[in-house]
Amino acid sequence: MDEEIQQAPGAQSPAHTGCSETMRAELLDQCEEQFGLLQKLQNEIILADTESGDGETSEAMNRLNAIMLELEQWQEMEPKLLSTNPEILLMLGKEELQRLNNQLKMVLSCSQAKRDSLRDLLQREQAWLKEKEEVLSAVTERVSTLRDENERLSEHSILQDMKRKITKVKDYHGNLMETLSDMLAEHFPLPSQQLVGTKKKRGAAAVSGTALISLSEILEQKLTNKTLETPHEPYVIIEDSFWPPYIEMLLRNGIAVRHPEDCSKIRLENFY
Repeated sequence: MDEEIQQAPGAQSPAHTGCSETMRAELLDQCEEQFGLLQKLQNEIILADTESGDGETSEAMNRLNAIMLELEQWQEMEPKLLSTNPEILLMLGKEELQRLNNQLKMVLSCSQAKRDSLRDLLQREQAWLKEKEEVLSAVTERVSTLRDENERLSEHSILQDMKRKITKVKDYHGNLMETLSDMLAEHFPLPSQQLVGTKKKRGAAAVSGTALISLSEILEQKLTNKTLETPHEPYVIIEDSFWPPYIEMLLRNGIAVRHPEDCSKIRLENFY
């Protein structure tokens, strides 16, 4: 049957060609005969409509009922072949099989292309899944290691480590404060130390009976401690032991600020 289908659209012998022309002519004659019958019935219907008057409603209803019954009969009737010639039926069957064969080939080609696309997608998804499984395995191993290390650490070791860090920070802070004190003592000495072995400069105030404190003490012991102890009230009252040039220098350089309502109080500037 497949060989017959494959040979149908190809070259045919003259005898076969003549047979096909005869079959085609026979089919055309049968079609014309059926078409003529339909045209005749249509003319009869048109003629019956023109002869009937507008007032013949009952006759129109009867004709409509008859047409509906005929329609039901035609719907229940099984269709008959136009031709019973076996050669014509064989030729039509071959053409139909050839058409179905071409359609099935197209469906097969589309199915194969879709199968290849799905196979590539499956391979990519499998590769992605493998990568994710490797990442999950590595993360799980890392979490297990960290959990084991955390269990080995005791509260005592954590406390000791915190103490060491606090001691280290205190030592660093002490070194910074000591360096700051040395730098201030070297570059900003008290007036009594400035006037030793030199002439009294113009505008220098005489040292009174009140003992002045160094700039380092003003910054560390007065201003810094006040800010840390009472951050809600960081202002310090300017005492007689504060050398005025020190206060003026701190204010002009933005290190300290005065109280907005009381000029006798100062505090450290916020550096954050």
